[in-house]
Amino acid sequence: MTNNTVVEEIELEAWVKQHGAVQPPLAKHYLVRIDDRSYKVDDPVITGGQLLDKASKRPVDEHLIFQVLHNGQLEEIRLDETVELRKPGIERFITWRSDRSFRFVIDGRRFEWGAPIITGLKLKELAGVDPKSYGVWLEVRGAEDRPIADNESVDLQAPGVERFFTGKKTTTEG
Repeated sequence: MTNNTVVEEIELEAWVKQHGAVQPPLAKHYLVRIDDRSYKVDDPVITGGQLLDKASKRPVDEHLIFQVLHNGQLEEIRLDETVELRKPGIERFITWRSDRSFRFVIDGRRFEWGAPIITGLKLKELAGVDPKSYGVWLEVRGAEDRPIADNESVDLQAPGVERFFTGKKTTTEG
């Protein structure tokens, strides 16, 4: 295959799983994953607003769209910001109906989130740790850090950036 070959359709997420960081060839159509569904787009250069519209997230200005990075972090895409879908690492997006994003830190890495609430289980997933063998804690200045249960929700609306850390669960059994 040469660089000038145009294929009929490329499913971007499957391409990256199979080929890694190799740029996909030109195609007539690209399948991009937004939330839990795949959508067909014809132009590999598309704005955040166009992606939201494709996923029927209307009105688009009442939604946020984030690119899911390979390290699990999320990066917000502005409505007028273009993304190059053929660039490796740009194949999956998630959306929220929200007028603002929230920032927090897990294990020293900064994350953006489109909702004011997040669960302990989602924090572990974003941190990339095994939810069964790791715990997650909210750093509390001047007091004991607070463990967060998998099904416990944490409000991210308080002033400042919430800081979380993960660690192996210990047991006192035996």
